[in-house]
Amino acid sequence: MSDRWRQLVVVESDGISKLVRQQFEVCVFTYLAAELKSGDACVVGSENYADFREQLLSWDECQPKLADYCQQTGMALTAPKFVEQLQSWLTQTAIAVDQICKDGTQVTISDAAVPILKRITAEPPPSGAIELESAILQRLPERSVLDILCNVEHWLNWVRHFGHVSGSEPKIENPSERYILTVFGYGCNLGPNQTARHTRGQVSSRMLAYVNRQHISTHQLEAAMRDLINAYNRLELPKCWGTGKRAAADGSKFQLYENNLMSEYHIRYGGYGGIAYHHVSDTYIALFTHFINCGVWEAVYILDGLLKNTSDIQPDTLHADTQGQSTTVFGLSYLLGIKLMPRIRNWQDCKFFRPSLDSVYEYIDPLFKDVVDWSLILTHWQDLMRVVLSIQSGKLLPSTLLRKLGSYSRKNRLYQAFRELGRVVRTVFLLEYISDRGLRREITACTNVVEGYNHFLDWIFFGKEGVITENDPEEQEKRLKYLDLVANAVILHNAVDLSLVIQQLKAEGFKFDRSMLATLSPYLTRHLKRYGDFVIDLQSIPFPLEGAISIPLDSE
Repeated sequence: MSDRWRQLVVVESDGISKLVRQQFEVCVFTYLAAELKSGDACVVGSENYADFREQLLSWDECQPKLADYCQQTGMALTAPKFVEQLQSWLTQTAIAVDQICKDGTQVTISDAAVPILKRITAEPPPSGAIELESAILQRLPERSVLDILCNVEHWLNWVRHFGHVSGSEPKIENPSERYILTVFGYGCNLGPNQTARHTRGQVSSRMLAYVNRQHISTHQLEAAMRDLINAYNRLELPKCWGTGKRAAADGSKFQLYENNLMSEYHIRYGGYGGIAYHHVSDTYIALFTHFINCGVWEAVYILDGLLKNTSDIQPDTLHADTQGQSTTVFGLSYLLGIKLMPRIRNWQDCKFFRPSLDSVYEYIDPLFKDVVDWSLILTHWQDLMRVVLSIQSGKLLPSTLLRKLGSYSRKNRLYQAFRELGRVVRTVFLLEYISDRGLRREITACTNVVEGYNHFLDWIFFGKEGVITENDPEEQEKRLKYLDLVANAVILHNAVDLSLVIQQLKAEGFKFDRSMLATLSPYLTRHLKRYGDFVIDLQSIPFPLEGAISIPLDSE
């Protein structure tokens, strides 16, 4: 035990060292909890605390896959070559950045060895972009969210993915209409009761609840959303906003009732709830969402969203905020062929690691605080490759591993190997970050997209003041899948409407180029109606007021 624990647990009495039983028990269980969390201890047969190594492929199973995988990712095929490749990468990057930063236009280093980045100024919009946006907004047709869902259904027939859990044909009347109403009611958080009250008797709340329970599952919602993403990817306009090779991940808090398994108090946002962790493409479309506890470090799930995304949009570069990174995540993302480029708050506090003790740089030398332990990576290269090939084979998810490797362990050598690899990758990223103003601008722009998506969801999720009223964790996750489906339908329809208006303006002789179109966004809401139509009917004569003045009472 540590010295601090020893001071609490061990006492001297008459020259004899004794253990204080209660403090000793607390010490034992504290260490046990930490080791269960880091994977140093396991519980046989447990779902969350079993030995994750049992899920990995054996080395004999990995060897036939290794050559092809290394060729795809550009990694060396043997441990010595792998380490040599990393050393060369870090060395060359550091030398190049040292030359770039010499002039002081990118970064300055104070006498206290604190790097200070030059502020990035916002680029002014291209000439004519504001006039183009104004002309487009004037011509956008007014639509309701329900109309949008119906139009997208006509284009894609996305409700075909829904059906009874038994696999048989639906035995309900007008299944397409009821599926659309269910998606609208749950996606906008109205719930079955309020949705039924606004359908003028077309469907009952009981039927909507039944459809949600028996005809629509989380996997079916993801399949429907995949259709929308693929259709969106066929449009030309989103290519003006991004390449689809970048995505950003960020969490948004949703309120929950206090007494359920998922609800936790969020220190930063306040109140009880859970975190919807979104992966959004640089073309503005949402790719995947997890629902996680407030206390979970978001980086644990950052790679799962890309691996679970089966649409035509497949990013290889991932942006996030401070919560979306750690040294182990950098290491694992590198092995998976994913470029992790987060926007780190207080990045100056991150350590820069030298390739070797004799590596000295003219300008950026004060940034480096330690040296990479290459022997750890060399020794555990085989274990690292077993992990990544097991993930690629679908044997386990990155989150399963990162939950175990998310905290420091003095005994878990696999954690230490991932941490050392991550130190190399993060040092290279930070060097590129401080030396490339364009890269910093790209990271900021992409992370702003996912933050804009969070605000867009607030507009769509208007029912019940944005509170998820379900207490079942599976239903809570399902609500967010409904929400993503509605949001992506609106984004797709907005992109279609924008494209049609742009075609009209072009036919009328309006001049614009690609840079002007890049300033647009499909997160438009001013032309949309959330609440449907409120119809005034003065021909309907109500009951006379006078008839309600008196009430009958029993005589005293």
